[in-house]
Amino acid sequence: MRASWNILWSKHKGLIVTALSLGFIILAWYSGRYGYSEFEVPFYVVAYAIGGYQKAWEGLQTLIKEKDLDVDLLMVVAAIGAASIGFWRDGAVLILIFSLSGALEGYTLERTNDEIKSIMKLRPEEAIVLQGNVEKRVRVEELQLGDHLLVRPGERIAADGIVREGYSSVNQASITGESMPIDKSVDDDVFAGTMNGQGALVIEMTKPAEATLLAKIIHLVQEAQSERPPSQLYMERFERIYAKIVITGAVLISVLPPLILGWSWSETVYKAMIFLVVASPCALVSSIMPAVLSGISKGARNGILFKGGAYLEAIGNVNVVAFDKTGTLTEGMPRINQVIPYGNYTENEVLNIAASLETWSEHPIAKAIIHRAKEKKLQLSVASKLEAIPGFGVHGIVEGQEYRIGKLDLTQGQKLSEEEIKAVRKLEEQGNTVIYVQVGKEPIGVLALQDTLRPQAKEAINQLKQMGIKVVMLTGDSSSTAQIMGEQVGVDEVYSELLPEQKVDLIKKLGDYGKVAMVGDGVNDAPALAVASVGIAMGAAGTDVALETANVVLMADDLAKVAYAIALGRRTTRVVKQNVTFAVAVILFLVLSNFFGNINLPVGVIGHEGSTILVIISGLRLLR
Repeated sequence: MRASWNILWSKHKGLIVTALSLGFIILAWYSGRYGYSEFEVPFYVVAYAIGGYQKAWEGLQTLIKEKDLDVDLLMVVAAIGAASIGFWRDGAVLILIFSLSGALEGYTLERTNDEIKSIMKLRPEEAIVLQGNVEKRVRVEELQLGDHLLVRPGERIAADGIVREGYSSVNQASITGESMPIDKSVDDDVFAGTMNGQGALVIEMTKPAEATLLAKIIHLVQEAQSERPPSQLYMERFERIYAKIVITGAVLISVLPPLILGWSWSETVYKAMIFLVVASPCALVSSIMPAVLSGISKGARNGILFKGGAYLEAIGNVNVVAFDKTGTLTEGMPRINQVIPYGNYTENEVLNIAASLETWSEHPIAKAIIHRAKEKKLQLSVASKLEAIPGFGVHGIVEGQEYRIGKLDLTQGQKLSEEEIKAVRKLEEQGNTVIYVQVGKEPIGVLALQDTLRPQAKEAINQLKQMGIKVVMLTGDSSSTAQIMGEQVGVDEVYSELLPEQKVDLIKKLGDYGKVAMVGDGVNDAPALAVASVGIAMGAAGTDVALETANVVLMADDLAKVAYAIALGRRTTRVVKQNVTFAVAVILFLVLSNFFGNINLPVGVIGHEGSTILVIISGLRLLR
């Protein structure tokens, strides 16, 4: 029984306190009306104590610890002031509605945490571990790296890992926002919290529970919800100053009219108490965070992670979007179209040397070279003293000889023959990226690779342009290759042959047009992502760096989410502006009504607290 009461109290404390306060107000009213006047004030005192204790305590804590006034203390002072001049009922109604407002605010704000709670529920508590032919059910916390987990059809995957046996479709909507299940077979990555489809899978666990992508998503969204955007920080600073102005105004209203206008002390103190209530900035303060939190939750539901309310606001003000090419506008999986050897070298020799140099690289071009070597079943050599030259390529020693692979800049002035140059230009005109392989200063061959545009790239960029946003493409590729790709996708401007530091300089230069968002893969574009007004990382399901570097993370490689994120930021900003305008209008109306109309304290309370609840509900519109 006690446990049930504790659960009920923890979940519905605000409403229980409000109901008790209402009960004692009714008893006080009944006592005064039906001849038990000796009980009227005591019952009101109890109603004050129950309904106002929490707010009074919070207000005093702010006053003592931070030496500041807040709206909680203003409400309590107004209620006590009303009681001091005999308006016990009006003060009690103020406490009651303020308590009810707090309870309702708690319930409405709780809705903004629903996404976090639903994500938390995605983590299974147990998993089936295969130990030989034996199946053992263990808690997720007890799993060890390298464990092989059996996931039956219809079960949630308990850990990040790699498929070792089986074939199935996996619903990854909870992680990436993708609407359709993705086919998974041997060597494919899977993520904790995703739902297995029709086939059984055996998965090798590759990350501990606390390091899974799901755990990182939960951590990121929780951080984002606790971080206040600049507008909210400004509003909180304004609230402290404004509260002091309201207190000063209430004191002046209490003192000056009897001395100057001859009003009665009772009348002026009463109007001062109404002023304390209706001028308090509750609705103004609540205009921002519920809307921002709703926007963050809405984004999380659609596979977009904002690392804070500041970035949700900033992305709504973006004027320019800069896209990296490889892995962002393109699939990031180029294929080798042609290998052209020079001198006495053969195609396989050039390819073998190139693949040996790129063995440890994670760059998409390196992967394409290694993939082609494997297709030809070449036996790769062991490369030593490998060194990456940012923006140019790699050099190292293969079978005792120093080789280089990368841009033509690595030839250090070595020229190609006229025939070779014509062949290279023709490849570039066809949209190929040309990579040079050389020994010492002598080119021994070239590799021609071509990437393909993402299916949704052209439509996504068209959406951005329709929103009035300037779209540019940045790449380290040659000018001819970049220009062809830029024309295909429809960007406004193309910047090619860029080193990482040149991308940073260009992002700064694009700032002349306004706020700049940089969209990249989160690894090679980290410097540019960091310097942009908003860094947006693509393909977070495949890289941890994306989660760490960018301000906004798109959990699926869906370029359409860029336009959606900007639209969400703009809508959030509109809702915030609407809320602030409404809150200010209500405060002005109630203040003027107090002086030039004839409103009483309960009406002032209803108008004030009602506007607060309305702006919170307005913010929750973004969850639809």
